[in-house]
Amino acid sequence: MLLVFPKRLKAARLAAGLSQERLGVLAGVDEMSASARMNQYERGKHAPDHSMVARLADVLHVPVAYFYASSDDEAALLLAFHRLSIAQRLAVLDFVSQQLPGSGDASAP
Repeated sequence: MLLVFPKRLKAARLAAGLSQERLGVLAGVDEMSASARMNQYERGKHAPDHSMVARLADVLHVPVAYFYASSDDEAALLLAFHRLSIAQRLAVLDFVSQQLPGSGDASAP
């Protein structure tokens, strides 16, 4: 398991203002074990399967990829992009593609 997952899960949970128990319950974990399970994920003792990661991402309003971003700046970029409207996302993608070498833009490096 990537060691970054526990760090990202805890950060997203705290940013959402949720307890471990509440996050687990909202993600579909039985109320009696929700807190313990989320605690194990945050400590890196156990890793959730992809289905659980997708449910956690949905509850926390973050993209699944956020949990696995290896750098903090990449994680921040994923969160920011996720919060944009579809039109804003398309504009960002267009802008970024124009900045890449070989994009056909005469001003590109």
